[in-house]
Amino acid sequence: MAGDAIARYLERLRSERGCSPRTLASYRLDLRALAELALREDAASTPPAEPDWSAVTEHRVRRWVAASSRAGLSARSIARRLSAWRGFFDWLAAQGEAAANPARGVRGPRAPRRLPKALAPDVAVRFVDAAHGDDFEAVRDQAMLELFYSSGLRLSELTSLDLRHFDGPGGASTGWIDLDEAELTVRGKGGRTRTVPIGRAAREALQRWLAVRRDWCAGRPRSDERALFIGVQGRRLANRTVQVLLKRLALARGVPANVHPHVLRHSFASHLLQSSGDLRAVQELLGHASIATTQVYTSLDFQRLAAVYDAAHPRARRRGGS
Repeated sequence: MAGDAIARYLERLRSERGCSPRTLASYRLDLRALAELALREDAASTPPAEPDWSAVTEHRVRRWVAASSRAGLSARSIARRLSAWRGFFDWLAAQGEAAANPARGVRGPRAPRRLPKALAPDVAVRFVDAAHGDDFEAVRDQAMLELFYSSGLRLSELTSLDLRHFDGPGGASTGWIDLDEAELTVRGKGGRTRTVPIGRAAREALQRWLAVRRDWCAGRPRSDERALFIGVQGRRLANRTVQVLLKRLALARGVPANVHPHVLRHSFASHLLQSSGDLRAVQELLGHASIATTQVYTSLDFQRLAAVYDAAHPRARRRGGS
């Protein structure tokens, strides 16, 4: 029964909130840590199979936070775990299996603010526009780059894209493109679906890729008929494959940065905000549930403005001897 309450809660997250397998795996690890904490501190000589959740007090949770911080667990990890515990105890209380939420009033250590890394606009354009070949992989990789930078997709959103919307064997599509309308639809975090425009350069790159893909698959009947981006074996590209490809392309194109999919997503967001100043539009395009998540990009924009000020304003900084 130790995993019974946890298993029931995870099933609720899956069925009602549409959490992805990766998110569920993260929750499972965090809740197992809570179960171990409860069992380790249980007074019984032989711990029960199911922890006595009501015995987990606010004091115990605070002690865990302090001990974890001293042991070097990051503030971000502690905050994530506390959030998972709060949600779990709220659910237990609603089920009548806990009287209170011992994690509700506990706050973890303050995490240092980490700004997302974004390429400078000229670097991003140089990276995406760099000369490339016309073979299968070169055309595919160029289409992926253009789409990442044009639409600000998450890695999992890009790899899940289908050629069009499918609804049949294999389940309904969670993401697909529509070049006639120059847009794509994806299901992001929390099961939220959004439609995002496809820029002109990305649309042209995708048209070239679709032509190459069609010719490639003509003699390979076992190729994935749904996936937009496939490998030379005809299977849908895995997330890890795309991560490795981006690093290789960055190195080949002389980009002095550790480029990964989220760097291109951050670049899309910060460059769009710099040009438009429309935070709400950027929020919608990124698929953020809260505007607070999007507001971090205003800090990036301020950093750019501050750099311009420092370089140009005569009163910005002291000069030699003054």
